[in-house]
Amino acid sequence: MYTCRECEQVINQASELCPYCGADLTVTPGGAEPAKKTSLAKALLLWGTAIGFLWLMVWIALPLRMVNPMAQAEDNALEAMTNVHTALASYAQATETFPGTLEPLGNPARAAAQFALSAGYQMQYAPGPAGTDGSVHGYTLLARPSNYGYRSFFSDETGILRATREARAATSLDPPIK
Repeated sequence: MYTCRECEQVINQASELCPYCGADLTVTPGGAEPAKKTSLAKALLLWGTAIGFLWLMVWIALPLRMVNPMAQAEDNALEAMTNVHTALASYAQATETFPGTLEPLGNPARAAAQFALSAGYQMQYAPGPAGTDGSVHGYTLLARPSNYGYRSFFSDETGILRATREARAATSLDPPIK
């Protein structure tokens, strides 16, 4: 229960003026203004926290924008091709032949193709010629970009990755990637 210090009537605690006698309740009995609720230290702490948060956001976000999108897409395509080549080599070691499609490789090949596609590359697999016993003894693997100026990649059963920036699919005649 809160009472007015002048007329001693029961009033709301949040009142600044007494509704009965009109006394100013914001002034202390001695006549001095009440102390400010926010101190300088609290204000500085608040501003310091806000500025620190902004610097943290800049520190985290800035490096993400500094990545070269072309280099990142090409690296992703190369990684996808390497993953498919590894899966093909494992398949060939187990069966002594290469598959007619990438389907028998299952999720590793599917995930690699989707990873290349997310980087803007279309992967193309072509089995080599079949022997007299029906076994496939080679393959070619292409990664073609959808963006002009990006490198096109080629690989075959040797595992050597080759690339070109020309507006065509890479071939076995293009220089190997070092």
